[in-house]
Amino acid sequence: MAMTGQSSCSTMSNHTKERVTMAKVTLENFYSNLITQHEEREMRQQKLEKVMDQEGLADEEKRIRRSQHARKETEFLRLKRTRLGLEDFESLKVIGRGAFGEVRLVQKKDTGHVYAMKILRKADMLEKEQVGHIRAERDILVEADSLWVVKMFYSFQDKMNLYLIMEFLPGGDMMTLLMKMDTLTEEATQFYIAETVLAIDSIHQLGFIHRDIKPDNLLLDSRGHVKLSDFGLCTGLKRAHRTEFYKNLNHSLPSDLTFQNMNSKRKAETWKRNRRQLAFSTVGTPDYIAPEVFMQNGYNKLCDWWSLGVIMYEMLIGYPPFCSETPQETYRKVMNWRETLIFPPEVPISEKAKDLILRFCCEEEHRIGAAGVEEIKSNPFFEGVDYDHIRERPAAIPIEIKSIDDTSHFDEFPDSDILQPTVTTVSNQTEADLKNKDWVFINYTYKRFEGLTARGAIPSYMKSGKR
Repeated sequence: MAMTGQSSCSTMSNHTKERVTMAKVTLENFYSNLITQHEEREMRQQKLEKVMDQEGLADEEKRIRRSQHARKETEFLRLKRTRLGLEDFESLKVIGRGAFGEVRLVQKKDTGHVYAMKILRKADMLEKEQVGHIRAERDILVEADSLWVVKMFYSFQDKMNLYLIMEFLPGGDMMTLLMKMDTLTEEATQFYIAETVLAIDSIHQLGFIHRDIKPDNLLLDSRGHVKLSDFGLCTGLKRAHRTEFYKNLNHSLPSDLTFQNMNSKRKAETWKRNRRQLAFSTVGTPDYIAPEVFMQNGYNKLCDWWSLGVIMYEMLIGYPPFCSETPQETYRKVMNWRETLIFPPEVPISEKAKDLILRFCCEEEHRIGAAGVEEIKSNPFFEGVDYDHIRERPAAIPIEIKSIDDTSHFDEFPDSDILQPTVTTVSNQTEADLKNKDWVFINYTYKRFEGLTARGAIPSYMKSGKR
């Protein structure tokens, strides 16, 4: 009998194996979602009871609040069953573009709320083997419900694309801010690095390693405070994520990106001139990646602190320490950081700042943060920082927001046809082909409780232009 079972298993066609896998994944996700839904509902009830106790409400007031909450839960279950799609949003403007898709400012038609819609082409995800990465990002955004992480309200898909509906952060990103300024003051650097320390620690506490900490992924909210984004390379989930991102290091950068015999001012100007192109390319930039990640012999959350050290250097000096003419040369400099990490004498910075950068960018076993985040927070460079209330204080560089859909802190992008599938695309892929590919994106749909139940509650700063 054992031989017969083994034989029948080995003769199973690939089509049958795929159908079995699809059925298994579908069932697993169905029951997993039921359990998660129940746990989340219990957590919301516990949170309500805790808040009411803290407010010292009378029994009658508690009864009214519980009744209101129960109606919200019922409405959430009803709305969760409704199908959310592209037709529920009005596209306002393209505010970002990358190798696999783009980000648009959109408005939800029924509530008027404005969001950032991240659109990713399924065909590109499959071709470039990015399914694991995009799944990681979606799962982390569901789990990491934190002030320090960009909030995702919905995710859904159609035949051609995946969609992530995120909170719109009108302050833009740190890359754009750094490109506008020559350098930041040590006071401003202290503020942004301190906030990023808290943001990185918030995902470390969930058991995740970001692996792609760079200025592009530090977003600024309406008041200029930091939020982490782009978790496509994050690890610590159900399966390890691929490292193809780091392999393609032999592509040359634009030919005018020459750093030999340049002073620091010209280096900064050249870096900024080509930085945007690097951000949008599939190659990216290896400037912020820790040496142990390149070696692929195993690494831990300390790799994120190395990246933060590189960002701190860029804030104070005007360009990252290992920037070079080609990604390969950058890689060589990162791997030989003991010789290449130098501070230009014509850009003076304090000894406290130098010391912290060197504590971030050093051997893994000696890196600050190995003993816990408190080791970083208590560093002399952060003297005077009130970590408990930093997000309530004014930001180092205020953000002026004029309207609900103010995109003045973003680059201008031409419109695209990503939402309009070409005739070729449709004709080359039959309905069956598209359906077969879709199963790898199963359970991608998500609706956040706050997103579906907070109707009409547009933040006050969006109405007035200030906060």
